[in-house]
Amino acid sequence: MADPDITKDQIAAHGFTPDEYAEVLNILGRTPTFTEFGIFSAMWNEHCSYKSSKKWLRTLPTEGTQVICGPGENAGIVDIGDGQCVVFKMESHNHPSYIEPYQGAATGVGGILRDVFTMGARPIAAMNALSFGETAHPKTKRLVSGVVEGIGGYGNAFGVPTVGGEVRFHAAYNGNCLVNAFAAGLADADKIFYSAASGIGMPVVYLGAKTGRDGVGGATMASAEFDDTIEEKRPTVQVGDPFTEKRLMEACLELMKTGAVISIQDMGAAGLTCSAVEMGDKGGLGVKLNLDAVPQREPNMTAYEMMLSESQERMLMVLDPSKEAVAKAVFDKWDLDFAIVGETLEDDRFLVMHGGDVMADLPLSKLSSTAPEYDRPWIETPKAPEYQHEADVIGIDPIDALKALIGSPNHARKHWVWEQYDAQVMADTVQAPGAGAGLVRVHGTQKTLAFTSDVTPRYVAANPFEGGKQAVAEAFRNLSASGAKPLATTDNMNFGNPEKPEIMGQFVGAIKGIGAACIALDMPIVSGNVSLYNETDGSGILPTPTIGAVGLIENPDDMIKGIAQEGDVAILIGETHGHLGQSALLAEAFGRETGDAPTVDLAAERRNGDFLRASAPLINAATDLADGGLALAAFEMAEAADIGITLEQSDIAQLFAEDQARYLVACTTEHAEKLTAAAVQADVPIAHIGRFGGDTITFGASSAAKTDLSSLFQNAFAKALT
Repeated sequence: MADPDITKDQIAAHGFTPDEYAEVLNILGRTPTFTEFGIFSAMWNEHCSYKSSKKWLRTLPTEGTQVICGPGENAGIVDIGDGQCVVFKMESHNHPSYIEPYQGAATGVGGILRDVFTMGARPIAAMNALSFGETAHPKTKRLVSGVVEGIGGYGNAFGVPTVGGEVRFHAAYNGNCLVNAFAAGLADADKIFYSAASGIGMPVVYLGAKTGRDGVGGATMASAEFDDTIEEKRPTVQVGDPFTEKRLMEACLELMKTGAVISIQDMGAAGLTCSAVEMGDKGGLGVKLNLDAVPQREPNMTAYEMMLSESQERMLMVLDPSKEAVAKAVFDKWDLDFAIVGETLEDDRFLVMHGGDVMADLPLSKLSSTAPEYDRPWIETPKAPEYQHEADVIGIDPIDALKALIGSPNHARKHWVWEQYDAQVMADTVQAPGAGAGLVRVHGTQKTLAFTSDVTPRYVAANPFEGGKQAVAEAFRNLSASGAKPLATTDNMNFGNPEKPEIMGQFVGAIKGIGAACIALDMPIVSGNVSLYNETDGSGILPTPTIGAVGLIENPDDMIKGIAQEGDVAILIGETHGHLGQSALLAEAFGRETGDAPTVDLAAERRNGDFLRASAPLINAATDLADGGLALAAFEMAEAADIGITLEQSDIAQLFAEDQARYLVACTTEHAEKLTAAAVQADVPIAHIGRFGGDTITFGASSAAKTDLSSLFQNAFAKALT
């Protein structure tokens, strides 16, 4: 079959700018074959090359005494002591999930799990951060249902607990939902596997499921804006099989024990192309592939299709040739394909053969490490005006304000979502979804790992720098409120079109804020993902730099996971200034998104968080204050304990302000006195603000039966989505 002509339409459809295609011609000194054209398009698209973001990602702090491996590998790795490490990463599957919700979300879970076990770690936890359009939008209910079902269907069948995450709704996501998937695993620090190829003439081995036509062009699709042709992109969405992935994981972990693996890389975006090129480039080697040897599940596949297929549950490995028989036996045992499909080369060359013909012969380094890189023009986001307290806002009854929050799907209880996920599989989950952080025991030890995912997009839209800081600070607080020492972070940078200077300005501002917070809070970025062009018909999402974070509790006595008790004192740690700009109260009760984001005092965050963790033995329960401020935090803590709470405060700004670096704590009267004395000694702001108990929620003179508010809180999410 003759190759299609490379026309202007083909160039545009493959995501090339005219200048980029001209550079391809310059590199080769000739017109590329259609397979070469596809390979360049896959490797140079935004999803694989990070060409608009690399400059700024390099500014992030990535090192620390706890860091074993930072960005650049399949996942980041952090030391947790005793010769053990945690391997983790977050990635997006936004575009596929909007086109085909179930499979898009399912394969997002599958891909992030492969990133973890590719490095020799057994996955122990998963999370997800989901952003959808308005609940009244005609697509939202189908998207929510499909995405949640896809996440549960894959994660539950694979057998990994989903222990946390977040769900939000906003009109900005009407045309482009976000599905960010996180996974973490455990490994021995001296048994980590990397992706850089080494050795000349070493066999390159294909592992796992067969290659089909699903997902062809998926990486290019993920780097494009949407329009009214979205349904035509459905064939570019991958199809997942969690049972095959489970077998693939077990086979890979077994294989790694044999000493056969020199390097290994999962086949994710751009499939065989990206995995082969990245392995070769990281090792400074070339790669030769023979596509005749690639296991195929469909007849008459072309070289272009095989190289760009994103069929799931596949790996590529550089093998110790002396262990070939041992390695093949492992994969035969697990009923998975094992095929030698190529070899490493000394030259900087990517050679692809099919049917005895040369389908691609390219300089490998030009595809990856020397791919295009742009310094996009950017405009700093204009400073938002400070919010001036408005009479109708300040005058609202506190209980009515609370009802507006807990009756919104953004702040109602999300059990409709997480009850579709298995949070207890593997039997090490200590704290499941619904709290600030998920907790998972490190099996056979005294240690516990804590996981959280955080961002407040309306803050980032108003002030990217402070919004970026706040996302990291909230993750720090959620870990600290569980008693965990924050270790490190992974990021998922979801933004609109970077070719628009105002969007690039949001990205730059957020990166600067994230970097500042990671340094101040000693939470380096060790892995991550960038998802750009999240726009439909020119309308972009809110800037959404999701932060996934991991913390460690070394001793069970340091864990804070209890509930408030009848008669406990309610204690506020941190200062309240009454900041209502961009608050949940304005958004939910009044439909306004005005004012600036709250300023994040990173020194106060560090001081207050360290104090809280050090005080764990005195505390029955703790939560950080974020969306909805003190009022929402107090209600949620009372709701978790199924008791009431009385706060002395009735001032709306004091109750619903979203000032940062604050925690609400429940403890006995005796412990409250000790906690107060310790806070004074540590120069930490602290105040006794009320008491837990009874059967009402009372703010000053305003009160309501807890049972009535509980019913609203428990049912609002499902009511909005069914």
